[in-house]
Amino acid sequence: MGYTAFGGADVGECLSTAYRIEEGNFESWYEEWLKTAIRVHQEAEESNKQGCKTSAREFYLRASNYYRTAEFFLHGNPGDKRILETWRLSQSTFRQALSLLDQHWEIVSIPYEDTELPGYLYLAGNHPGPVLIVHGGYDSTAEELYFQVVISALERGYHCLVFEGPGQGSVIREQRIPFRHDWEAVVTPVVDYLTKRPEILSDKIALMGISLGGYLAPRAAAYESRLAACIANDGLFSFQVGAMAGAIGVNVSGNSDLSSSETENFIASIMAKDTGIRWGIENGKFTFLATSLEELVHKTEPFTLEGVAEQIKCPVLVCEAEHDHAFAGQPEQLYKSLRGPKTYLKFTAEDSAEEHCHFGALKLANHRIFTWLDHVLNK
Repeated sequence: MGYTAFGGADVGECLSTAYRIEEGNFESWYEEWLKTAIRVHQEAEESNKQGCKTSAREFYLRASNYYRTAEFFLHGNPGDKRILETWRLSQSTFRQALSLLDQHWEIVSIPYEDTELPGYLYLAGNHPGPVLIVHGGYDSTAEELYFQVVISALERGYHCLVFEGPGQGSVIREQRIPFRHDWEAVVTPVVDYLTKRPEILSDKIALMGISLGGYLAPRAAAYESRLAACIANDGLFSFQVGAMAGAIGVNVSGNSDLSSSETENFIASIMAKDTGIRWGIENGKFTFLATSLEELVHKTEPFTLEGVAEQIKCPVLVCEAEHDHAFAGQPEQLYKSLRGPKTYLKFTAEDSAEEHCHFGALKLANHRIFTWLDHVLNK
């Protein structure tokens, strides 16, 4: 619903879908969001046939976001064929919407190791200008970031490159490449690509990471010296599943009196009662290609900025959402670890921007973030 301000949803469509969902039932979630996505998709097709370009574009954009939302809770079974089917519908409807946009955009493929990373390059004009690289985190797709950041960037004169890295979007769904902690290995090829584009001012390349990207982007900035600024939205110092499980009283470090199977059974009982924990673990196994919680714990151990944050030289904006309880204290920990130019930006309930990544107040959040970026790049 937070994407309503940028055409990614409509309030009534979201509420009526939510009313139909059976509490705590992931299958019900999928079925009801899929119904809404299909209905809006049909409206898009009909509008397109009639030559109603604006209406078709608007319907396609909302259908894309609703298909993405429908797929969100399917990752408990990585072999579920609906994951690819529904995600591809989200991507295809988004691209149909793009074909009806007046702005300049390109679907790009960025060379990365022995494969390519998918992305979209949006140009704010015909002249060389600053560019904002944007990537998401634990569950983002490149398509949804159009609503969250791209529109605001273009309105303010920034070119914008959105991409999906390991563990994200099509890279995990189609290429089966999981997350990696050394995100500089991902961002450096993206910067290489941009420096070859004539539309880009190579001394004004900024990077924004959203959600888990609040760890990934600062990690990359510590080793990629060509970045002129880094935005951690919101700041994240570490993403170690073992430590997070310990915070709720679950020992998964291997030092517990419980056997591995007993620990898994105990976690399963918690997941049955708490859909947030269930989704977090299932999505973690999906995006890290982990077959067990123990393996997920092991694979997330390197995800810390301990000894890394101090190496960042470019200006960093660390955002905090007051009621983002999952990452409570993390933005402050990241901020205190930085030794270079830094700014702390706290969003509060009074701002109506206190939720994770400021959903519900994206226009305010983008206003403050881009005000900071304008100042840093033009200083």
